[in-house]
Amino acid sequence: MSAPRSLAVTVLLAASACRSGETTPPSSPSQDQAPPVLVGPLERAQVERDVPGWISDAQIDNEAATKLASVPPGAEVTVIFGTWCGDSRREVPRLWRALDAAGPDLPFTVKYVGVDRQKTAPGLDKEGLDLRYVPTVIVVRDGREVGRIVESAPDGIERELLALLDGSKSGLVTGRTDLGPSS
Repeated sequence: MSAPRSLAVTVLLAASACRSGETTPPSSPSQDQAPPVLVGPLERAQVERDVPGWISDAQIDNEAATKLASVPPGAEVTVIFGTWCGDSRREVPRLWRALDAAGPDLPFTVKYVGVDRQKTAPGLDKEGLDLRYVPTVIVVRDGREVGRIVESAPDGIERELLALLDGSKSGLVTGRTDLGPSS
């Protein structure tokens, strides 16, 4: 295989990693093994303890993050992610930084669900949720889904989550071009 084609194949495999169930290449040479696959309901502390490298120094929009504390109360946010997934590793720790900036008394609940490489977990209705890519952040208000962020947040996860929670956006928010336009 020629060098340019080999590079293109490598890039394609890395880009589709959280869709196909393959792991992304390690982000640093010192990381010798794949991260553990944590499945089911998870707590942030467990992920940070058991999956090295999930503590992020990502820069966030502090103004948007702080505004998360003042959205209308009562929403439920479910974060479905894979500890094996590079996209989850990028987005979820950034979300945690934003939630930290918002403070301890959020007007919405947040739960985390880890999935395996087939996007399954005990008690998770993969088909009913139309779960194809991770991370997927689903915002529910009054028992109905108002929107979701899938795989990547074009304007930053803290801004996109704020928009879904305050009602200025609804529906699908994603950087993916194969799922339709972002709302």
